[in-house]
Amino acid sequence: MGAKAILNTSPHDGKSSTTWTYLVAGHCVAAPKAQPGLHLVATPIGNLGDITLRALETLAGADLILCEDTRITRRLTERYGLAAELAAYHEHNAEAVRPKILRRLAEGAAIALVSDAGTPLISDPGYKLVREACDAGHAVTALPGPSAVLAALSVAALPTDRFFFEGFLPARQQARRTRLSELARIEATLVMFEAGSRVQETLADLADAMTGRQAAICRELTKLHEEILRGAITELAAHAAELETRGEFVLVVGPPPRDAELMTDGALDALLKELLPRSSVKDAVMHAVELSRRPRREVYARALELAKDARAGEADGED
Repeated sequence: MGAKAILNTSPHDGKSSTTWTYLVAGHCVAAPKAQPGLHLVATPIGNLGDITLRALETLAGADLILCEDTRITRRLTERYGLAAELAAYHEHNAEAVRPKILRRLAEGAAIALVSDAGTPLISDPGYKLVREACDAGHAVTALPGPSAVLAALSVAALPTDRFFFEGFLPARQQARRTRLSELARIEATLVMFEAGSRVQETLADLADAMTGRQAAICRELTKLHEEILRGAITELAAHAAELETRGEFVLVVGPPPRDAELMTDGALDALLKELLPRSSVKDAVMHAVELSRRPRREVYARALELAKDARAGEADGED
């Protein structure tokens, strides 16, 4: 249900004034005019019922709501009868639109910034606007609320004392693998966003780069078909083909075990030289990965080199 700003005549002074309102459970609630400045408003990540009362009050009293996609934000404004003007602000138009927003702030406007879902500035282009608004001396206020990152952390059943938010991993496989090898060195729980079209490939790469770690796959958080899968990253990757890939994913990977240390190059070579003569390359690599906690791809490449050297040595001996 939509709503409009209502013009009321005050019985006390006979003057016309604008009343800002929003709807809750079918009841029309009056809201004060929002204070001048930029208001960073967290919005639901799926379930529209997760909006806060303070967010509704601010959105109702704002002069303008900046959003990534007006069609998505309009679902929220129509649900709660919010009448503020909507304007698109995203990575493709930010450079052109930002000066206009700053002018309106200078004129005393109250402007709310929202993302399509969750907390603004988390994996969206809003930080440049915030920085320039601060530089210009405008008030910037945060209205905390839903966050896919924190929601995933809270249900993953993994350590939360230290975590690192990566955002979206590179789409290209080689770049993704390179980035994961860098992330594997961080001694903290890792949180990543991923598209359903790439989640199976990413799980395979995670299992390769972070063998021995626990993880959680969080799909469609707060929505009707929410699904949380927990277990060893290798087990989750092994069953990735059975995964429902429709929807939005947050992947959470626990930190390496506290007593885990990466085996040195020399120790890895010694281990592989011991394993290769009495087992296949595949089996030798599997055991070496478990013992060394080095990425499988790295161990496999080294095993092939050592096996090749061993064959060359045998050939020289025969000559």
